[in-house]
Amino acid sequence: MEQKASETNTYLFDPESPVEMARLIDLHRITTEAMGGPLSGLPDLPADAHILDLACGPGGWVLDVAYAHPDAQVAGVDISKTMIEYANARARSQNLKNASFGIMDITQPLDFADNTFDLVNARLLFGVLLRDNWKPLLRECTRILKPGGHIRLTEPVDATITTSPAHERLNTLSYLFLWKNGYGFSVDGHSVGMTTVLPRMLREAGYQQVHTLAHALEFSADCPSWKDFYHSTLAMTSMSRHLYVKSGLATAEEIEQLCQQVLLELHSSDFNAMWHMVTTLGLK
Repeated sequence: MEQKASETNTYLFDPESPVEMARLIDLHRITTEAMGGPLSGLPDLPADAHILDLACGPGGWVLDVAYAHPDAQVAGVDISKTMIEYANARARSQNLKNASFGIMDITQPLDFADNTFDLVNARLLFGVLLRDNWKPLLRECTRILKPGGHIRLTEPVDATITTSPAHERLNTLSYLFLWKNGYGFSVDGHSVGMTTVLPRMLREAGYQQVHTLAHALEFSADCPSWKDFYHSTLAMTSMSRHLYVKSGLATAEEIEQLCQQVLLELHSSDFNAMWHMVTTLGLK
Protein backbone atom coordinates (compact mmCIF):
# COMPACT_ATOMS: atom_id res chain seq x y z
CA MET A 1 0.00 0.00 0.00
CA GLU A 2 2.34 2.67 -1.27
CA GLN A 3 1.64 5.29 -3.88
CA LYS A 4 3.90 8.16 -4.85
CA ALA A 5 2.36 11.45 -3.79
CA SER A 6 1.27 13.73 -6.61
CA GLU A 7 3.35 16.81 -7.27
CA THR A 8 0.09 18.78 -7.23
CA ASN A 9 -0.83 18.84 -3.56
CA THR A 10 -4.19 20.52 -2.90
CA TYR A 11 -3.98 20.36 0.90
CA LEU A 12 -4.29 23.86 2.30
CA PHE A 13 -1.30 23.57 4.63
CA ASP A 14 2.17 22.05 4.43
CA PRO A 15 1.50 18.31 5.00
CA GLU A 16 5.02 17.83 6.36
CA SER A 17 4.72 20.63 8.96
CA PRO A 18 5.22 19.57 12.60
CA VAL A 19 2.86 22.39 13.62
CA GLU A 20 0.15 20.93 11.43
CA MET A 21 0.77 17.42 12.72
CA ALA A 22 0.43 18.59 16.32
CA ARG A 23 -2.79 20.42 15.42
CA LEU A 24 -4.22 17.31 13.76
CA ILE A 25 -3.37 15.11 16.75
CA ASP A 26 -5.45 17.38 18.98
CA LEU A 27 -8.14 17.79 16.31
CA HIS A 28 -8.64 14.03 16.11
CA ARG A 29 -9.25 13.85 19.84
CA ILE A 30 -11.78 16.69 20.00
CA THR A 31 -13.54 15.63 16.79
CA THR A 32 -13.94 12.04 18.00
CA GLU A 33 -15.27 13.36 21.32
CA ALA A 34 -17.82 15.54 19.52
CA MET A 35 -18.94 12.59 17.40
CA GLY A 36 -19.41 10.24 20.34
CA GLY A 37 -16.65 7.79 19.42
CA PRO A 38 -14.68 6.66 16.36
CA LEU A 39 -17.45 4.48 14.88
CA SER A 40 -20.53 6.34 16.08
CA GLY A 41 -23.55 6.14 13.83
CA LEU A 42 -22.52 2.89 12.13
CA PRO A 43 -24.19 -0.51 12.46
CA ASP A 44 -22.08 -3.37 13.74
CA LEU A 45 -19.34 -4.23 11.27
CA PRO A 46 -18.07 -7.78 10.64
CA ALA A 47 -15.56 -8.89 13.27
CA ASP A 48 -12.90 -9.24 10.57
CA ALA A 49 -13.87 -6.01 8.80
CA HIS A 50 -11.46 -4.25 6.45
CA ILE A 51 -11.57 -0.53 7.17
CA LEU A 52 -9.94 2.45 5.43
CA ASP A 53 -9.41 6.02 6.65
CA LEU A 54 -8.71 8.56 3.90
CA ALA A 55 -6.34 11.48 4.57
CA CYS A 56 -5.62 9.90 7.94
CA GLY A 57 -3.00 12.43 9.07
CA PRO A 58 -1.11 11.20 12.16
CA GLY A 59 -3.35 8.14 12.31
CA GLY A 60 -5.29 8.67 15.53
CA TRP A 61 -8.63 7.41 14.17
CA VAL A 62 -7.06 4.26 12.67
CA LEU A 63 -5.25 3.46 15.92
CA ASP A 64 -8.40 3.96 18.01
CA VAL A 65 -10.42 1.63 15.78
CA ALA A 66 -7.62 -0.97 15.55
CA TYR A 67 -7.30 -1.05 19.33
CA ALA A 68 -11.05 -1.39 19.90
CA HIS A 69 -11.47 -4.04 17.16
CA PRO A 70 -8.42 -6.33 17.23
CA ASP A 71 -9.85 -8.72 14.62
CA ALA A 72 -10.39 -5.94 12.07
CA GLN A 73 -7.78 -4.76 9.57
CA VAL A 74 -7.59 -0.97 9.66
CA ALA A 75 -5.62 1.06 7.12
CA GLY A 76 -4.90 4.75 6.80
CA VAL A 77 -3.52 6.70 3.85
CA ASP A 78 -2.21 10.24 3.61
CA ILE A 79 -0.10 12.37 1.30
CA SER A 80 2.31 13.27 4.12
CA LYS A 81 5.43 11.15 4.54
CA THR A 82 6.03 12.71 7.97
CA MET A 83 2.58 11.83 9.26
CA ILE A 84 2.62 8.31 7.86
CA GLU A 85 6.00 7.61 9.46
CA TYR A 86 4.65 8.93 12.77
CA ALA A 87 1.48 6.83 12.48
CA ASN A 88 3.46 3.65 11.71
CA ALA A 89 5.76 4.32 14.67
CA ARG A 90 2.74 4.69 16.97
CA ALA A 91 1.24 1.45 15.66
CA ARG A 92 4.50 -0.37 16.40
CA SER A 93 4.82 1.18 19.86
CA GLN A 94 1.26 0.09 20.70
CA ASN A 95 1.81 -3.35 19.14
CA LEU A 96 -1.21 -2.86 16.89
CA LYS A 97 -0.46 -5.37 14.16
CA ASN A 98 -3.89 -4.80 12.61
CA ALA A 99 -3.16 -1.11 11.86
CA SER A 100 -1.25 -0.12 8.72
CA PHE A 101 -0.45 3.16 6.99
CA GLY A 102 0.75 4.18 3.54
CA ILE A 103 1.46 7.28 1.48
CA MET A 104 -1.30 7.95 -1.03
CA ASP A 105 -2.74 10.97 -2.83
CA ILE A 106 -6.52 10.69 -2.60
CA THR A 107 -6.98 13.04 -5.56
CA GLN A 108 -5.59 10.21 -7.73
CA PRO A 109 -6.99 6.69 -8.32
CA LEU A 110 -6.70 4.76 -5.05
CA ASP A 111 -4.17 1.92 -5.01
CA PHE A 112 -6.63 -0.72 -3.79
CA ALA A 113 -8.45 -3.56 -5.51
CA ASP A 114 -12.19 -3.49 -6.16
CA ASN A 115 -14.49 -4.61 -3.33
CA THR A 116 -11.80 -4.49 -0.62
CA PHE A 117 -13.31 -2.58 2.30
CA ASP A 118 -16.33 -2.87 4.59
CA LEU A 119 -16.00 0.79 5.61
CA VAL A 120 -14.39 3.86 4.06
CA ASN A 121 -14.13 6.72 6.51
CA ALA A 122 -12.98 10.31 6.04
CA ARG A 123 -13.18 13.45 8.12
CA LEU A 124 -12.66 17.11 7.27
CA LEU A 125 -11.65 16.74 3.63
CA PHE A 126 -12.98 20.24 2.84
CA GLY A 127 -9.42 21.59 3.04
CA VAL A 128 -7.92 18.64 1.17
CA LEU A 129 -10.09 18.30 -1.94
CA LEU A 130 -10.97 20.90 -4.53
CA ARG A 131 -14.67 20.78 -5.31
CA ASP A 132 -14.01 19.12 -8.68
CA ASN A 133 -12.20 16.25 -6.91
CA TRP A 134 -15.16 15.14 -4.82
CA LYS A 135 -17.11 13.14 -7.39
CA PRO A 136 -14.01 11.25 -8.64
CA LEU A 137 -13.15 10.36 -5.04
CA LEU A 138 -16.68 9.09 -4.39
CA ARG A 139 -16.42 6.92 -7.50
CA GLU A 140 -13.17 5.46 -6.15
CA CYS A 141 -14.75 4.85 -2.74
CA THR A 142 -17.61 3.01 -4.44
CA ARG A 143 -15.14 0.90 -6.41
CA ILE A 144 -13.11 -0.22 -3.39
CA LEU A 145 -16.10 -0.80 -1.09
CA LYS A 146 -17.59 -4.28 -0.87
CA PRO A 147 -21.29 -4.67 -1.69
CA GLY A 148 -23.04 -3.85 1.58
CA GLY A 149 -20.09 -1.70 2.69
CA HIS A 150 -20.47 1.72 4.28
CA ILE A 151 -19.10 5.16 3.50
CA ARG A 152 -18.87 7.69 6.33
CA LEU A 153 -17.92 11.32 5.67
CA THR A 154 -17.75 14.01 8.34
CA GLU A 155 -17.47 17.68 7.38
CA PRO A 156 -17.96 20.99 9.20
CA VAL A 157 -21.01 23.18 8.93
CA ASP A 158 -18.93 26.15 10.04
CA ALA A 159 -15.48 27.15 11.23
CA THR A 160 -17.01 27.57 14.72
CA ILE A 161 -19.49 30.27 15.67
CA THR A 162 -18.15 32.50 18.43
CA THR A 163 -18.84 35.68 20.35
CA SER A 164 -15.47 37.13 19.25
CA PRO A 165 -15.95 39.78 16.54
CA ALA A 166 -12.36 39.33 15.38
CA HIS A 167 -12.74 35.56 15.17
CA GLU A 168 -15.93 35.94 13.16
CA ARG A 169 -14.09 38.27 10.78
CA LEU A 170 -11.34 35.65 10.44
CA ASN A 171 -13.99 33.02 9.71
CA THR A 172 -15.40 35.24 6.98
CA LEU A 173 -11.95 35.45 5.39
CA SER A 174 -11.55 31.67 5.61
CA TYR A 175 -14.89 31.05 3.85
CA LEU A 176 -13.98 33.56 1.12
CA PHE A 177 -10.57 31.96 0.69
CA LEU A 178 -12.07 28.47 0.29
CA TRP A 179 -14.67 29.69 -2.20
CA LYS A 180 -12.22 31.78 -4.21
CA ASN A 181 -9.72 28.93 -4.47
CA GLY A 182 -12.13 26.15 -5.45
CA TYR A 183 -12.79 24.42 -2.11
CA GLY A 184 -16.21 23.55 -0.71
CA PHE A 185 -19.59 24.17 -2.31
CA SER A 186 -20.61 27.58 -1.03
CA VAL A 187 -22.56 29.62 -3.58
CA ASP A 188 -21.21 32.98 -2.39
CA GLY A 189 -18.21 32.47 -0.10
CA HIS A 190 -20.17 32.90 3.13
CA SER A 191 -20.03 29.27 4.27
CA VAL A 192 -18.10 26.04 3.77
CA GLY A 193 -21.03 24.58 1.86
CA MET A 194 -20.05 20.92 2.25
CA THR A 195 -22.75 19.41 4.43
CA THR A 196 -25.64 20.66 2.30
CA VAL A 197 -24.45 18.81 -0.82
CA LEU A 198 -22.91 15.55 0.46
CA PRO A 199 -26.15 13.58 1.00
CA ARG A 200 -27.30 14.20 -2.57
CA MET A 201 -23.81 13.48 -3.92
CA LEU A 202 -23.89 10.09 -2.21
CA ARG A 203 -27.35 9.31 -3.58
CA GLU A 204 -26.22 10.31 -7.08
CA ALA A 205 -23.19 8.04 -6.65
CA GLY A 206 -25.62 5.13 -6.09
CA TYR A 207 -25.53 4.83 -2.29
CA GLN A 208 -28.58 3.63 -0.39
CA GLN A 209 -29.93 4.52 3.07
CA VAL A 210 -28.17 7.89 2.98
CA HIS A 211 -28.64 9.75 6.24
CA THR A 212 -26.94 12.34 8.42
CA LEU A 213 -25.91 12.82 12.04
CA ALA A 214 -25.23 16.21 13.63
CA HIS A 215 -22.46 16.92 16.14
CA ALA A 216 -21.56 19.96 18.21
CA LEU A 217 -18.68 20.76 20.54
CA GLU A 218 -18.53 23.77 22.83
CA PHE A 219 -15.31 25.74 23.37
CA SER A 220 -16.55 28.49 25.71
CA ALA A 221 -14.25 30.12 28.25
CA ASP A 222 -15.61 28.07 31.15
CA CYS A 223 -15.18 24.71 29.34
CA PRO A 224 -12.12 22.43 29.60
CA SER A 225 -12.11 22.30 25.78
CA TRP A 226 -11.35 26.04 25.57
CA LYS A 227 -7.63 25.30 25.86
CA ASP A 228 -7.78 22.98 22.84
CA PHE A 229 -9.58 25.66 20.86
CA TYR A 230 -7.04 28.30 21.83
CA HIS A 231 -4.05 26.17 20.80
CA SER A 232 -5.79 25.21 17.54
CA THR A 233 -6.47 28.88 16.81
CA LEU A 234 -2.80 29.71 17.45
CA ALA A 235 -1.72 27.07 14.95
CA MET A 236 -4.34 28.00 12.36
CA THR A 237 -3.56 31.71 12.43
CA SER A 238 0.14 30.94 12.14
CA MET A 239 -0.31 28.70 9.09
CA SER A 240 -3.12 30.51 7.27
CA ARG A 241 -2.32 34.22 7.45
CA HIS A 242 -0.12 34.16 4.33
CA LEU A 243 -2.96 32.46 2.40
CA TYR A 244 -5.27 35.42 2.95
CA VAL A 245 -2.58 37.87 1.90
CA LYS A 246 -1.66 35.85 -1.19
CA SER A 247 -5.33 35.68 -2.21
CA GLY A 248 -5.70 39.45 -1.87
CA LEU A 249 -8.27 39.23 0.92
CA ALA A 250 -6.28 41.42 3.34
CA THR A 251 -2.87 42.99 3.78
CA ALA A 252 -0.21 41.42 5.99
CA GLU A 253 -0.68 44.26 8.48
CA GLU A 254 -4.46 43.77 8.61
CA ILE A 255 -4.09 40.02 9.16
CA GLU A 256 -1.49 40.49 11.89
CA GLN A 257 -3.73 42.95 13.74
CA LEU A 258 -6.77 40.71 13.33
CA CYS A 259 -4.95 37.61 14.61
CA GLN A 260 -3.70 39.48 17.67
CA GLN A 261 -7.23 40.73 18.38
CA VAL A 262 -8.61 37.18 18.07
CA LEU A 263 -6.24 35.89 20.73
CA LEU A 264 -7.16 38.76 23.06
CA GLU A 265 -10.89 38.16 22.64
CA LEU A 266 -10.54 34.43 23.21
CA HIS A 267 -9.27 35.27 26.71
CA SER A 268 -12.45 37.17 27.57
CA SER A 269 -14.30 35.62 30.51
CA ASP A 270 -17.57 35.74 28.55
CA PHE A 271 -16.19 34.17 25.36
CA ASN A 272 -18.48 31.50 23.87
CA ALA A 273 -17.94 29.19 20.90
CA MET A 274 -19.60 26.20 19.28
CA TRP A 275 -18.37 24.04 16.39
CA HIS A 276 -20.94 22.17 14.27
CA MET A 277 -20.28 19.14 12.05
CA VAL A 278 -22.41 16.68 10.11
CA THR A 279 -21.64 13.05 9.32
CA THR A 280 -23.14 11.68 6.10
CA LEU A 281 -23.44 7.90 5.80
CA GLY A 282 -24.37 5.67 2.89
CA LEU A 283 -24.61 1.96 2.04
CA LYS A 284 -23.24 0.47 -1.17
